[in-house]
Amino acid sequence: MKQRKYQLPDFLTDSHEQDHYDKWLQRKSQSHLKRDRKRGNKSATGKEYKEAIHKAVCDCGGFDAYTGEKLNWGLLSKWNNNEVQEGRREYRRKFALLPSVDHVGDGIGQADFEICSWRTNDAKSDLSLDEFKELCRKVLEKK
Repeated sequence: MKQRKYQLPDFLTDSHEQDHYDKWLQRKSQSHLKRDRKRGNKSATGKEYKEAIHKAVCDCGGFDAYTGEKLNWGLLSKWNNNEVQEGRREYRRKFALLPSVDHVGDGIGQADFEICSWRTNDAKSDLSLDEFKELCRKVLEKK
């Protein structure tokens, strides 16, 4: 079988089809590209973003890059805006380990991403890794 440019990573072959991964990768690269262009990154390209996100997926091996938690790849493309309105916090909790694309930098420079859980990405927000670690230290020291 011929290798594709954005070949489905081995750890996803039992749970996802190549076409599903291709659609997810396309959506994620386009949404990050659009967001970063609004932030002022005029040189970013869809190809560059797709390559960087695919590399991050392959590099993560199925685990959160920051916490080491096993991600729930079965949740890809399952989020439902109508259901979140009904279930609110409980619905969101079900998606804590949803794989999420996180900017390593500020989105202005070269495409650089990590894959982490939605919960981790939500907590990290726009913080740099050093700022996020410092925040985590403060939480641990206080509690």
